Amino acid sequence: MFGLTQLGIVHTLIALIAVGTGAFLLIREGRISPAGLAGKIYVFATIVACITALAIYQHGGFGKGHVLAILTLVVLGVATAAGRGMFGGVSKAVETVSYSATFLFHWIPGVSEATTRLPLGSPLMNGPEDPALKTILGVLFVLFVVGSVLQVRSLRKS
Repeated sequence: MFGLTQLGIVHTLIALIAVGTGAFLLIREGRISPAGLAGKIYVFATIVACITALAIYQHGGFGKGHVLAILTLVVLGVATAAGRGMFGGVSKAVETVSYSATFLFHWIPGVSEATTRLPLGSPLMNGPEDPALKTILGVLFVLFVVGSVLQVRSLRKS
C-alpha cells in the first residue's frame, strides 16, 4: 500500500496519532505538555514512531530519517528534563519549545514521504531534493520559529 512495508504502515499510523494529538494540544492549549492524557499519548506515540522509524530501511541504509528519529528522542529527553526543572528559570520555555520541535520533526518526513508518493503514479514532488519540497519544509521551519516565540511570550505573561 503506497509503497510501504507492513512496518511502514504501522509506523505511519502511529505517527499520525502523534501528529493528530499534537495538533489538538497546540490548538486547545497553545503548547504540547505531557501533563494530561493527550500529552501522554503524544509522547508515547512519538517514541514508538521513532523506534519503528529506526527499523525501516526502505531507502537503502542508515539515513536522514534515522538521524531525525534519534534527534527526536534526544529532544524528548531534553523536554522531559526541562519538565523536571533541570534548566532553572527557563525550564518551562525549554520544555515547550522542545515539544514543539518534536512536532516539527514529525512533519518533515510526513510531508516528504507523502509528497513523493502521492498521488499514486504521479507524486507531487520528484524526490527529497525537489525545490518545492524544500520550500515547504522551510515554511514549516518558519512556522515553528514564529510559534515558539509566541509560546515563550505567552509563558512569560502567565
